[in-house]
Amino acid sequence: MSTRDKEVAERRGFLKALGLAAGGAAAAGVAEAAGPQRADAVPAGTARKESEADRLKARYQPNSAHIQAYYRTNRYGG
Repeated sequence: MSTRDKEVAERRGFLKALGLAAGGAAAAGVAEAAGPQRADAVPAGTARKESEADRLKARYQPNSAHIQAYYRTNRYGG
């Protein structure tokens, strides 16, 4: 490959990278213009409803097998 061909290939690679970076910046700008995605933006029809009993029940159960395994395997010396 001649020196001229190498220069052309390097220039094309640089311009290709420059074009990809500009495209990525434009896509990020469009996403930012749309605004942040809110956690409560789920459509009402598809949202999972939580009953009163589900909201009041105890969720953390320290005697469950996976919690006991976590504490057993993560004991630090001492």
